Amino acid sequence: MPQQALKPGVQPAVAEPAPPPLTPPQPPVKKAAGPALVDTVVDREEVLQLQQQALTRPAAEPKPQITTVALASLIGTSIEWYDYFLYGTAAALVFNKLFFPKFDPLVGTLLALSTFTIGFIARPFGGLVFGHFGDRIGRKQMLYITLLFMGISSTIIGVLPTYAAIGVWAPILLVLMRICQGIGLGGEWGGAVLMAVEHAPAKRRGFYGAFPQTGAMVGGLLSTVAFLLVARLKEPALLAWGWRLPFLFSIVLVVVGIWIRMKIAESPAFLKIKDQKTEAKMPILEAITKHPKNLLVAMGMRFAENGLYYIITVFSLTYCITVLKLPKAAFLPGLIINYCIGFFAMLMYGHISDKIGRRAVYMWGAAVCGVLAFPFFWMMGKAPQNVMWGWLAIILMAQLGHSAMYGPQASFFAELFPARVRYSGASLGYQLASIFAGGMAPLVATALLAKAHNKTWPVSLYMLSFVVITIIAVIFAEETYKKTEM
Repeated sequence: MPQQALKPGVQPAVAEPAPPPLTPPQPPVKKAAGPALVDTVVDREEVLQLQQQALTRPAAEPKPQITTVALASLIGTSIEWYDYFLYGTAAALVFNKLFFPKFDPLVGTLLALSTFTIGFIARPFGGLVFGHFGDRIGRKQMLYITLLFMGISSTIIGVLPTYAAIGVWAPILLVLMRICQGIGLGGEWGGAVLMAVEHAPAKRRGFYGAFPQTGAMVGGLLSTVAFLLVARLKEPALLAWGWRLPFLFSIVLVVVGIWIRMKIAESPAFLKIKDQKTEAKMPILEAITKHPKNLLVAMGMRFAENGLYYIITVFSLTYCITVLKLPKAAFLPGLIINYCIGFFAMLMYGHISDKIGRRAVYMWGAAVCGVLAFPFFWMMGKAPQNVMWGWLAIILMAQLGHSAMYGPQASFFAELFPARVRYSGASLGYQLASIFAGGMAPLVATALLAKAHNKTWPVSLYMLSFVVITIIAVIFAEETYKKTEM
């Protein structure tokens, strides 16, 4: 049919295109190898970044966990030191009459203080055993065992028969329990301070490491208050049963301590070693052979801190009773005030060591102890006229000198050793010095006093010898507070 002509201005109609014929579905076209590899790399990089963010996020908010760990370490060490100081107070006040009654009072006191010293001799063995397993198995598990060791030993002391009941077996059993106390404390210190220091942020290790150190103040406070209460009893009642009560109270504290320690996590530094399977096979040997300098430095730094502290807290009680003829409880209030101040002073010194360094703070403490070695006994000698002079002597020596060393000591010693041998190295350096410093100090000071016919200048010179050793050790110590990796 012929097409009709279109009128002007009218567009021709356009037919709709026919739909394409149905075709079977084609398989997806594979991408080229190049782009696929690029996409995969990009995806993996993104995943790694997300994983890294997830791993590092908890470290940005460490306060809740480290606070819990610090408090748990504080409470645990407080219980341990309560038991340990309790023995020292009892040795100075009543053990000479209960377990060594056949001797002259001064000789009996020397024998009682000898049993106090035996606990220090046992402490390195605790450091060796628990240090080895703390570096191999973990810090946390060792803390349960050490707490039980100390608590059970102290409770048994509270039920021991005296010399009047079983004769020579009484001091033998007393010595055996003292050895168990020493083993427990020897293992306790390293685990407690490492839990605090290894959980702490790098710039706050001095402060948080001071928390378990303040346990010595809390333990000393509790033991002194306990004996202050029982010392109010008349002497027959005190010697018959009153002295036992503070020791029997240990079992209650142990239950509380174990319950609290169950709530804290294992040290992240140890977990890292465990994950990487880089534990030392013989941590003690490695610490001795690969880090001998730091081991000797740690031992030397302990002399002034450890030796002078036991002269201040244990020997001073003996001096007051036997020479100054003051009542047994005269100096106990001064010790209580000292412990209260010491709690805050140690945290302060730990904090300062995070700012200006461990060595400077430690050196200050040792130097102050040296300056006060002679004035200490001058003030003590004025105590019969006014007992507060004696209190002042204790507080000045302890808080201007001793706390400046003991506060940053935990972080300082921990930073001297790598994590794989840290429990063993820090414990060994800490505990070996305690034999020659703190353990023997009350005994040697008492012997010097007797030989000099109650003159105190030989004791002051003895104290100065400790200060010299510690200052030399600090000079050779490396500064550690800027270390970022633990």
